[in-house]
Amino acid sequence: MKILLIHQNFPGQYKHLAPALVAQGHEVVALTCKVKQPSNWKGVRVVPYEVKGASTKGVHPWLADFETKLLRATSCYRGAAALKAQGFQPDVICAHHGWGESMFLKDVWPTARLGLYCELYHLTTKPFMNFDPEFPSQSPEADKLRIRMKNLNNRLHEEIMDAGLSPTQFQASSFPQGWQDRITVAHDGVDTDLVVPRADASLLVHRDVTLTRNDEVITFINRNLEPYRGYHVFMRALPEILKRRPNAHVVLIGGDEVSYGAKAPGGQSWKQIFIDEVRGRIPTPHWNRVHFLGRVPYDVYLSMLQISTAHVYLTYPFVLSWSLLEAMSAQCAILASGTEPVREVVTEDENGWLVDFFDRDGLVDRLCALLDDPETRARLGANARAFVRAHYDLKTICLPQHLDWVQRLSQLDPRPPLD
Repeated sequence: MKILLIHQNFPGQYKHLAPALVAQGHEVVALTCKVKQPSNWKGVRVVPYEVKGASTKGVHPWLADFETKLLRATSCYRGAAALKAQGFQPDVICAHHGWGESMFLKDVWPTARLGLYCELYHLTTKPFMNFDPEFPSQSPEADKLRIRMKNLNNRLHEEIMDAGLSPTQFQASSFPQGWQDRITVAHDGVDTDLVVPRADASLLVHRDVTLTRNDEVITFINRNLEPYRGYHVFMRALPEILKRRPNAHVVLIGGDEVSYGAKAPGGQSWKQIFIDEVRGRIPTPHWNRVHFLGRVPYDVYLSMLQISTAHVYLTYPFVLSWSLLEAMSAQCAILASGTEPVREVVTEDENGWLVDFFDRDGLVDRLCALLDDPETRARLGANARAFVRAHYDLKTICLPQHLDWVQRLSQLDPRPPLD
């Protein structure tokens, strides 16, 4: 079978699936704007395409997002047409359509089956909009219209999608029913043979400070430190945490940019805004036990999880972070927000503890109680790892599900493009 993969940041979610398809004997080609020159990656032929065109100055702000997707779509279309001219005819196209790239691929290959990675559909109802009262919509009625426009890319893809894949039930449920009937829920998977607990793990957090499992370590991870992932809630709890835990070190991983929500005001970073807010209430000796590591290599990230005494994970109702499942695989004792995506994987007092996202005092109290109870931490951590092994293991659960999905996709009658 000939398989085309589309991802603007290839391999992205196809990191494990792509080489597994190659191993099954399929011809796998990836079309991406990430690279400039053709290459081979784990048996996958990687073909570049160039994004041409620029955003229109003064375009209506509600159209700006779609215009960037349209530029990628037309550029990817040209790259696909060039592939077709070389004789490549895929049986299956797997695409993460979030950046618009796959919008016109059925016009190039009408008989190919298109399978989409369905990450999230933008909804205008709570809890998707105005979940956090601290950051309300500036214009609630107009924002509903803007969000509807944001789904133009989703809606155009729905017409040509033969099947979809979504990593969690929560994410799949955000899509309209017509989509859900074609979506299979299968997570990307966790390599539980790699993400393991290690009694001898250590982490250098400062030139003269190395932390181990013998230390009391509170860990917190965001791709970027921002409100969507509860960074503001955690930081506001920090003065009391440090006061009540005089020996604890707090280690945070995350960048200074924005992954999901609005940009910070005044050209600042959310990271610095909330540091500035709480720093005056934290004595310097306490502050010296707070370690911001920024973005780190994977092995450093893994060591952080392996030395964690308690791991805090907070999120809006949104895409579930890989880091939570990896923390569970590393046998961390989890304290997480009781938001819907989290409750899909964390059950109160079974494989973690839950706290209301906005309950700062509850967060502090439950964190301290967890730190004071090594037997509970051990039980929760062991159960967390067992849960991930049973439901999200890459090799035995998730990758076979993805391979089966591709096989079933190849047997569908393709949907043609619509006028």
